[in-house]
Amino acid sequence: MTWLLNLQETYDANIKEVGNINKNRFNREYALIPVAHTTQNAHIEVNVTGEGEFHSAMVVEKDDASTLIPSTVDSASRAGAVVSPYPLHDKLMYTAGDFSEYGGKIGKKNPFEAYIEQLEQWVLSPYGNDKLRAIYSYLKKGQLISDLVKEKILFLDGEGKLIKRWNKKYDKLHEERPRIFSVVAGDQGSAFVRFNVYSPNEILTKPWRDKEMFNSFINFYERQVGNEDVCYVTGEVLPSTDKHANKIRHAADKAKLISGNDTRGFTFRGKFNKSDEVASISYNASQKAHNALKWLIEKQGRVIDNRVFLIWGNNTLELPDLQEDSFHLGGKIDEDISLATTNSEYAAQFSKAIDGYKHNLKFESNINILVIDSATTGRMAVLYYRNLDKDLYFERLKDWHTSCVWLHRYVKNDKNEWIEFIGAPATKDIAFAAYGPKADEKIVKGLMERMLPSILEGREIPQDIIFSAFHRASNPVSMERWEWEKTLTVACSLINKKERLDVGLDKNNDDRDYLFGRLLAVADVLERSAMDSEESRSTNAIRYMNSFSNHPARTWNTIQDSIQPYQARLGKRATYYTKIIDEIGSKIKIEDFNDKPLSGKYLLGMYSQRHELYKKKDKEENKKE
Repeated sequence: MTWLLNLQETYDANIKEVGNINKNRFNREYALIPVAHTTQNAHIEVNVTGEGEFHSAMVVEKDDASTLIPSTVDSASRAGAVVSPYPLHDKLMYTAGDFSEYGGKIGKKNPFEAYIEQLEQWVLSPYGNDKLRAIYSYLKKGQLISDLVKEKILFLDGEGKLIKRWNKKYDKLHEERPRIFSVVAGDQGSAFVRFNVYSPNEILTKPWRDKEMFNSFINFYERQVGNEDVCYVTGEVLPSTDKHANKIRHAADKAKLISGNDTRGFTFRGKFNKSDEVASISYNASQKAHNALKWLIEKQGRVIDNRVFLIWGNNTLELPDLQEDSFHLGGKIDEDISLATTNSEYAAQFSKAIDGYKHNLKFESNINILVIDSATTGRMAVLYYRNLDKDLYFERLKDWHTSCVWLHRYVKNDKNEWIEFIGAPATKDIAFAAYGPKADEKIVKGLMERMLPSILEGREIPQDIIFSAFHRASNPVSMERWEWEKTLTVACSLINKKERLDVGLDKNNDDRDYLFGRLLAVADVLERSAMDSEESRSTNAIRYMNSFSNHPARTWNTIQDSIQPYQARLGKRATYYTKIIDEIGSKIKIEDFNDKPLSGKYLLGMYSQRHELYKKKDKEENKKE
């Protein structure tokens, strides 16, 4: 229950945000939903006068459809033919007293009668107000569909019934395809209607944005919730509920995190007779926790194939995202550090950037990491949850970004320029390195979840991920140049998490695999230097790279033969590269010069040697200029 408690505390800490409409990074509106409320996509907006008369109506555009509405525990969980009206805004079958007159089908229990009776109780309670009375006075007349037809919002067929689906045969009756069919997925009878009060003398706050209306229903409904019981979230004796919210990830989301409605033996397995014998949760705690979760997901959640990755602080919401790369967390790394021969200076600078985040948080703030997903349309699960002290969280984050380190060049700065940065890659880039940029989102989200223990708990990176990235990096001919370069640096980061080598070239490293990698790099740069500037083909070293990783001694002989023409083309300039090859070769022991497959360290040696050669070449060209 810890995650529920922390979500409730987050709700209470941000109580001033309740009902405020904001826009997220996708330009979608969202709000911290009040208790006893939910959201629905409205299709029709009806305006009534203060005297309870019809004024006007309009079809709601999709980008304005999200509507904050009062909700009971029964209406929030209604399904099938169960009649459970929302208290104010609802579908035509509930709000229109003339629904059956226009071809609408109703069961034994009339939905409109249940709706108007419930609305009347709210209106006549001490918490009723003028807006409610105006809407109620109009709706009890039972002429909603009639007025909407006159207003040319809804349309009838030749028999005076609501058109279910538009087709060409209705062109004779109506000039063009009505707009209502562009927003309603089913027939017109399934349209959701929201109500507003129009005043010619003043601009009234719309009910779905009016905090007074929110509080009016909350005060009315809180005394009707249910029996009191011990809440397993707060430890207090409060009115409990066995029905909990859905629509957690988006308005059409039917999956629930908490559910106990299966009484046929599957849920309880014979251990309990009723769901509240397992655990009881108060209505207030459930509402606050679920509404806070919805708000956080819209505000800052990362959603991949419906799997939600969320990180927040109870008192400070926005935190450095552990799924991001070092550049986006630590900011720009100074050029002299990014080209340093050791990683210690980078580690010191990154630590300062992380400490800057930490000092801005309140002392008592804890960090929550939550991953949720659904296997079916009705059930959702918490796949991963951790609540960490802020100091421990930042230490783990700092350790990850200063150990899973390599030099990368695949992100752009504010000027849209490619830049170099030292640090750890983003988990999504790790997924693309391991499985390719066209990897299915199901694979990507699985990898991102599996990486969390490595980042937060200091565990080793799963070997299959490293193995996959290593083999893709060793097969450059299977991908474009930019993709391979990115895959190579990400693979180097993963491998270096264990090896802890410097990005800069280590000439004193006599490891066999590291030395073989250096040889491959020199052969690549030598041939590239002899090629015409317009040539874009791969060098022999790159073409044979996959074979080289499996049979280094045999493949090196092939590569060495293939670069001889380029050595001749370079003339005296080839001497520099030849000397390096001889120097590296002399360090490899005779018994180690064999075809034993290379480990990931050869990639580290290759990258560092190649970077060193290109860096020297750039300096020489700058001197000439």
